[in-house]
Amino acid sequence: MTKKSKTYPVIDLFAGPGGLGEGFASLKNKNGKAAFESVASIETDKTAHDTLTLRHFFRCFREDQVPEAYYRYVSGEISKSDLIELYPKQWNIACESSLNITLGSENHELVKKAIKKRLARSKNWVLVGGPPCQAYSLVGRSRMMRIDGFEKDERHFLYREYLKIIVDHRPPVFVMENVKGLLSSKTDGEFVVQKIVDDLSSPIKAVTSRQNGLRYNLYPLSSARLFKHEVDPWEFVVRAEAYGIPQARHRMFVVGIREDIDISPSPLSPSDPPNVKKVIGNLPRIRSGVSKGSDSPERWRSIVSEAAESTWLRQLRSSDYERLVSKLEAVISKISHAPQRTSAKTYKSTPVLNGWFYDERLKSLLSHEARSHMPSDLHRYLFVSTYASVFRYSPKLTDFPDALLPKHRSASRERNPVAFSDRFRVQLCERVATTITSHISKDGHYFIHYDPVQCRSLTVREAARLQTFPDNYHFEGPRTSQYHQIGNAVPPYLARQIAEVIKEVMDTLPED
Repeated sequence: MTKKSKTYPVIDLFAGPGGLGEGFASLKNKNGKAAFESVASIETDKTAHDTLTLRHFFRCFREDQVPEAYYRYVSGEISKSDLIELYPKQWNIACESSLNITLGSENHELVKKAIKKRLARSKNWVLVGGPPCQAYSLVGRSRMMRIDGFEKDERHFLYREYLKIIVDHRPPVFVMENVKGLLSSKTDGEFVVQKIVDDLSSPIKAVTSRQNGLRYNLYPLSSARLFKHEVDPWEFVVRAEAYGIPQARHRMFVVGIREDIDISPSPLSPSDPPNVKKVIGNLPRIRSGVSKGSDSPERWRSIVSEAAESTWLRQLRSSDYERLVSKLEAVISKISHAPQRTSAKTYKSTPVLNGWFYDERLKSLLSHEARSHMPSDLHRYLFVSTYASVFRYSPKLTDFPDALLPKHRSASRERNPVAFSDRFRVQLCERVATTITSHISKDGHYFIHYDPVQCRSLTVREAARLQTFPDNYHFEGPRTSQYHQIGNAVPPYLARQIAEVIKEVMDTLPED
């Protein structure tokens, strides 16, 4: 077997639902076989682990040989126990490679043995993943700074477990990912990122205080640079939209190559991203639900149609918003032909990202059901999506008519003229999406669909598409958890491009 047809093992830590691993596993050699195999993916959250295991099961088969039973399961026709009973061997393989373990000192020896077993005798493999984001994220820190002992929060230091695994197993290459907020995070008055970079360069020194031993050269993915002593952490930031991802997602990626390996990775190749409409515009139109009281098409139409005689629309008519009022009236007139809340229709192939999303064997689109919204929010969604279609930007609360403002103190113009000014945000059809975050699991206010007639926030499938998960990727658990899994993931199509960079490095290594 030539190097360029070899399949390299991947160990995926903090794997979530498997976005990073999916990108690596999707890369094929010229002979059609996978360039990488996730031999161990470790995740602590049970529901995300369930998603991960199902995807490992999916990858037990060649793409053209995935059993019909998988598609029947994800469409709700059979149970998981039915699926497992039909393919027990493949399910056991998936369970062996998808591990539900909490990383940390208490499980270190367990993880060490599991990784050693899964790697067997392979020396040429890749370690990927990154610590959880909560303690590093900008929003998370601002909220958590009020909590006693925040700077001693162990989530700041989960990267040390990553270091211990590097020391234990000496991977030739690792890829570490984390949020951009890490760049401004401090502990004990010192920037966390500089400490992490120093430790990644000399992991033995960081873990054992020894002054020599295992060392790594660190590289960014956005430029051909090697960092030795002075580091500009911002160089490690990858702007996903610069590499074809339909989302303004900015994350840190650090590539480490063991110092005895004399090769530098190539940077990612820039490409233009598709806009929101090109990614989700061909999905079936659906309406939102109504969260208070009964939910029916008739009640939904009645609530939205009431906007025609509302106080807030009368306020707009008395202002200088002639184009906006005209558009709103046109939209409201179409409400009598409102779509259903969910759609069982088959969907069309979309040419974006080289057909990345489409699977012709899907009987219908998965997880494309709208969540429910309060009647008052239906009017707000109607207003903001129509406003965005007219003016090509999402309105701030300062653009709202008074009668449509949320009835809480933070939305008061007198009390807080700036706070939460973008509390409602439309995903503009002609641009890339804003960052899909785990906050989408809380409410849909930051993720409003651009089509006013649908009057809703994004569905799980739309969020998954903007994160570049293939349409046959099924997320387990309740809808709130599905949103959370998607928001925390690495976009698989970006991970695929990272895998291409790493494969070039791996192909230069001597045989095991």
